[in-house]
Amino acid sequence: MKFFVDTADVAEIKDLAATGMVDGVTTNPSIIAKSGRDFAEVIKEICGIVEGPVSAEVTATDVKGMIKEGEKLAKIAENVCIKVPLTWDGLKACKHFTSNGTQVNVTLCFSAAQALLAAKAGATFISPFVGRLDDIGQDGMQLIDDIVTMYSQYDHFETEVLVASIRNPVHVVDAAMMGAHVATLPPAVLRSLISHPLTDKGLAAFLADWEKSGQKKIA
Repeated sequence: MKFFVDTADVAEIKDLAATGMVDGVTTNPSIIAKSGRDFAEVIKEICGIVEGPVSAEVTATDVKGMIKEGEKLAKIAENVCIKVPLTWDGLKACKHFTSNGTQVNVTLCFSAAQALLAAKAGATFISPFVGRLDDIGQDGMQLIDDIVTMYSQYDHFETEVLVASIRNPVHVVDAAMMGAHVATLPPAVLRSLISHPLTDKGLAAFLADWEKSGQKKIA
């Protein structure tokens, strides 16, 4: 499974990228607005940090506007992935960009039927939002299972399932077991994957035993 980090915080991206765990980045206008910086400037900087896809979302809602914005975004860097909403206009824009070799992340997916349309439109990534479905009493992870199963029936589908709106490590592990291709994680969730109380307890015990042994630390 590939890990994308869901943030526009450049310092966080640099720190996490140093671990080798970051395969890409997802952003949106809301995330970048919180940084108080210019949208294109932030995207360019992020693209220089990671080699993988960096999702940059259009704000237009009509196909002509999406294409116009997307073409400008695509010129920022070769690894920009245009992010469009799962609407009819978004799917038209998706088809336009992928036909020209530009990666597209189709976002705001909440049903397997929508995911099917995105795959037929040639989306590079489909982003189902598991946490938001959980919030309204639906099973977000069931949607991931449904989409992965559906896509596996057709060899010509190249769309990757990018699990979004992840809230906790359980979402990540479940998605990986279902065969989802990508998980986009808030930095805090990515960092939390390494945590386990028994690891901490075991390390503390090892260090305590070492101190009792009277041996010197290896220089």
